[in-house]
Amino acid sequence: MQRGPEAMNPVAIANRFYPSRRAECAAGQPISALMSQALTNPDLISLAAGFVDQPSLPVEETAQAFSELFADPTLARASLQYGTTPGHEDLRGRILDRCRAADELHAISIDQLLVTAGSNQLLHLVAESLLDPGDIVLCAAPTYLVFLGTVANLGARSFGVATDEQGLVPEALEETLEQLERRGELHRVKAIYLVPYFDNPSGVNMPLERVARIVELARRWSTSGKIHVIADEAYRELRYSGTDVPSARTVDENGDTVVVAGTFSKSFSPGIRVGWGLLPPHLVEPVCNQKGNIDFGSPNLSQCLMAKVLEMGLFEQHVARIRANYQRKLASMLAAADEYFGPLDGVRWTRPTGGLYIWATLPEQIDTGPRGALFEAAIDQGVLYVPGQYAYSNEGQPVQSNTMRLSFGVQSCQQIRTGMQSLARAIGEV
Repeated sequence: MQRGPEAMNPVAIANRFYPSRRAECAAGQPISALMSQALTNPDLISLAAGFVDQPSLPVEETAQAFSELFADPTLARASLQYGTTPGHEDLRGRILDRCRAADELHAISIDQLLVTAGSNQLLHLVAESLLDPGDIVLCAAPTYLVFLGTVANLGARSFGVATDEQGLVPEALEETLEQLERRGELHRVKAIYLVPYFDNPSGVNMPLERVARIVELARRWSTSGKIHVIADEAYRELRYSGTDVPSARTVDENGDTVVVAGTFSKSFSPGIRVGWGLLPPHLVEPVCNQKGNIDFGSPNLSQCLMAKVLEMGLFEQHVARIRANYQRKLASMLAAADEYFGPLDGVRWTRPTGGLYIWATLPEQIDTGPRGALFEAAIDQGVLYVPGQYAYSNEGQPVQSNTMRLSFGVQSCQQIRTGMQSLARAIGEV
């Protein structure tokens, strides 16, 4: 029997709010909780945030581009007007030219290139266009935690696949596909998600040969329906040593399997918020239809500004500067890890050559999760990290709750060193 005031108040019962299933799925996102921790404790050294370095944001370059754009009243007015759903044509053309120059992708057309409000919007639009409730996306274990939230919010399932020092393991991927086929669920597999360049969270850079094997597996196993490979290339420009690796799109011979997601958020400015996608021809219309329902054109001013940045050659000079800056920060974090983590038994970490993150693995008995002793001990020591458990799918490979993601993007070299020393003390305590 219902008790309390509502038992006598049918109006209150009738007006009770029931959020949608998707709203409930979106609740409790780990990024929001971690940001709240950082804001609540402003003295914390956050090695958690995936933000870019504040002092190196392109203030002068952006001011130059704005000045040039608004020097012409016609261009200025056009930039302040609505744009088109696929995006600003000049910007799309310039991105396409960069793709062709970097990877000799001469067969692609401008019609396959879509501009979005950051690469996360592109990932969301592609997921919306591919996934029905119950469908499956195969991901590396670990993988980008925000994309896991996107998949879950659509009522779809992410399935973790084993990784090694070169990323998602093709043999493990095929074993997973075989397992799902035996379970009668192969038709549910709609995509394989990769972060080929300096993976978030692991920092791993995938060799093109391995990416090619994964694309070939996607094509070969597309027997019950098309399996796409979503290549999230957000960190490609943030390489600090070694030579560039061609895009996953270069090993898609027919151009019908690989979706490329790119962004200027990490390489130029997250506040301008411009991302882009290179789509197989058959996905262009459904993705644009989804986008038209959401915004019928990403912010046009941001697109016109980014086009001007590219036109004036300001992008390349900024990327060169931040590469040097992040290279120093990465060196500081790795040196601190060697000094402070090295003496700790069972602590291992990756040594990336780009991106913004390293991935650390602790002894199995240490729980790095938000309810574990280490998380509170780290906060007591004045440092914050991302618990690794957030980066694992609910199915497939087991969650490794003794892992953590550490970012060197925001803090100064000295703060990175201090934070790593504090974190080592916390590990030693537990």
